[in-house]
Amino acid sequence: MLQNWITIFIYQIKNNKLFTALNVLGLSIGIAGLIFAILYWNDEHSYDKWNPEKDKIYIVMNDLGGGSVWTTNSAVTGHNLKAETSYLDNYCYFLCNYSKETVQYNGKTELLDKIFTAQSDFFSFFPFEFVQGNPKTALKDRNSMVVSEETASRLFKNENPMGKQVKYADRIFVIRGIYKLNQKSSVMPSVITPIIQESVEEDENNENWGYRYGLILKLKRHSDTTAIINKLDEIFIEKNYKKQAKNEGLSLEAFIKQYGDPVKAKLRPFTGSRLYMGNYTFPEKNGNIQFLRIVMGLSILILILSIVNYINMAAANAVKRAKEVGVRKIIGASKLQIIAQFVFETTLITLFSILLALVIVEISLPYYNAFLDKKLVLIGFQFYLQLILIFFIVVLVSGIFPAVYISNFEVLKVLKGNFSRSKSGVWLRNGMLVLQFSIATLFIIGSFIVYEQVNFMASKDLGFNGSQIMDISFRPKSGSNQYKRYQLIKQEISKIKGVQEVSAGVFSIGSNDNTWAGLHYKSNKEVITQQLGVDFGILDMLRIKIAKGRNLSEKFASDTISNVLLNETAAKTLQEKEPVGKEIGFGDKNFKVVGIVKDFHYIGLEYKVAPMIFMHIKTNDWMQNRLQNISVKISPDDMSETIAAIEKFWTMKVDQEYPFEFDFVDKNFARTYKKYEDQRNLFALLNVVVIVIAVFGLFALASFSMERKLREIAIRKTLGAETNILLKELSKQYIIFCTIGFFIGIVPAYLLLQKWLENFAFRIDIPVLPFIIAFVSLLLLTLVIVLAKAYQVTKVDVLHYLKYE
Repeated sequence: MLQNWITIFIYQIKNNKLFTALNVLGLSIGIAGLIFAILYWNDEHSYDKWNPEKDKIYIVMNDLGGGSVWTTNSAVTGHNLKAETSYLDNYCYFLCNYSKETVQYNGKTELLDKIFTAQSDFFSFFPFEFVQGNPKTALKDRNSMVVSEETASRLFKNENPMGKQVKYADRIFVIRGIYKLNQKSSVMPSVITPIIQESVEEDENNENWGYRYGLILKLKRHSDTTAIINKLDEIFIEKNYKKQAKNEGLSLEAFIKQYGDPVKAKLRPFTGSRLYMGNYTFPEKNGNIQFLRIVMGLSILILILSIVNYINMAAANAVKRAKEVGVRKIIGASKLQIIAQFVFETTLITLFSILLALVIVEISLPYYNAFLDKKLVLIGFQFYLQLILIFFIVVLVSGIFPAVYISNFEVLKVLKGNFSRSKSGVWLRNGMLVLQFSIATLFIIGSFIVYEQVNFMASKDLGFNGSQIMDISFRPKSGSNQYKRYQLIKQEISKIKGVQEVSAGVFSIGSNDNTWAGLHYKSNKEVITQQLGVDFGILDMLRIKIAKGRNLSEKFASDTISNVLLNETAAKTLQEKEPVGKEIGFGDKNFKVVGIVKDFHYIGLEYKVAPMIFMHIKTNDWMQNRLQNISVKISPDDMSETIAAIEKFWTMKVDQEYPFEFDFVDKNFARTYKKYEDQRNLFALLNVVVIVIAVFGLFALASFSMERKLREIAIRKTLGAETNILLKELSKQYIIFCTIGFFIGIVPAYLLLQKWLENFAFRIDIPVLPFIIAFVSLLLLTLVIVLAKAYQVTKVDVLHYLKYE
């Protein structure tokens, strides 16, 4: 029996090459899309699964009110929490970002870009597999360093790294451990040092409430989270607000009324935190859960479209096999045997489709990896199980309906040439076509809206002009004042041909390099404000405009001591018609506002413009030593020669150990919306795929419907019907289906895109044009395919289709 089924299957393939090719290609495209989505999904969800401590770990966040939640913490918190509660098993401070620095050994220098610093108990939270050394003691010594296997190989080649001394950050460190990075983790450093411990202890002893550190806790029980949060809030009140209130001679209630509610602690479970939509504590990139869901949802829609397409094609091809079914029933085949035969054929088609899908994925995977910045591979036990599940789902869904449909043909009718089926079957097939139109509508509209939003971001006036401005990485040197070094460098760079302006700021537009503190004015509530240290001329260089008052100038000595600028958003919080000249409090000092800066976008357009305060770098000592970028505006003429001259000067006179690194300000900012450009490109690609599959389905159903009407067409032609009348009658129902599918599709399209646009503080309103384009394009596509097929069937041999009667 099986051999007979295979023989029939091969015969059908030979006689229906086009339908078979469309079936396999349509299914393989849908399956390939889902495979891509599954690989991405598996990779994003694989982070930290290996960690046996993950369910006990919580990340401490701080809610400052007004929708502002920080991932950083004060050094005062952890020590007091450990001492004053029994719910806590352990805590660990760390810096939330990697640093990029040189490490020297035996006269050789290696530039490492994933240097991480954390307290000595880090490995109790992230129990990496140690090749050498003891994770419990590896970071106890403050001059200890632990490195990954890869880093050890780079630094020491074939030598045993243990006990070796290296120079890092102008200090000598001793290698105390080597670890493996076999699994995906929220922290995947090349080097780990306990340098942070010194600054944590200093801040703790001075009760410095600067929010600088990431903080993770390991709780004894999950049920203790509420108690921990309450204790964190209590510590903030006792150690911060009550002391500040006492210093100002106010009661706690009066202090809160004047400066606002205290910071509220939040605990975020470590498990799944990487995919949480919001701020992320750890240095590895956080996952884009919305993009992940979009990719998975669209891929499932495309697979559904492919399956619907297959069912329609199978039903269309059933007309040609109706007599085969009738004959098989006459010679004794049962309904179950016929169903089994057609499910078997679907199984083979699906198997071929999956194999072709794997080939498509394997060929396209390098481009997909580049698109996502991933290293996905087609291996893994979980992936194989998912692939088997996809296979069975596709077989069941795609195979059962056509098989049951075909097996229900009535023997006498089909042998006489009558293949009519029930109205419910017709409605089901038509419903599938409407579904295809609806999905196509969603993709076409979505593609246009995403394109319009990304184009809006790319063309919007950002409030600054970063073209031709280089941001040069300026590495600090131990024992040297960064600002004084910068002033000497500025003089020399200004002499280079092609250099137009040189300035600096303790900030980097387009980055997450932020410093914040509380701004207060009279009895207004304190406003958390971004602090930007500037040198004279940096705002002019960036073409950031002054709305009121004046810019900071070297003509006024007080501009480096007590005068500041506010942006328009910060000025509004003063609730003064004329904010220029007013005295404000910022941090623990008072300043005079001498100018108002027009708002500009510091980071991506998905965020509102934050309140900002601008002060000269010399205003605070810490700013002078935190200067890490020098901005240079160069002439558009001979840019490569100018950059080469700056690089030569830099490597010879400024920093011989660290490589010359720079970025252009406008390009740096453009990266803030790269993920949305990726979504635009994804929508455009999937839009093409959906239209191709929809064309297959429309062609299949048009063929099925019109081949059933061949006798009717023959009779109409005999009675004198003209070709244009026949074309109109044959295409009318598809225009109706297209219209119904469009109006069904616009509802989810509008709702989903409106939800997507909510990610942006600055966004477009959904226009009508994409809906018109979607309808017109679907209508034209339908007419082209249907009329082409209709014209073909109007050329039938009349006698051939009338001879049965």
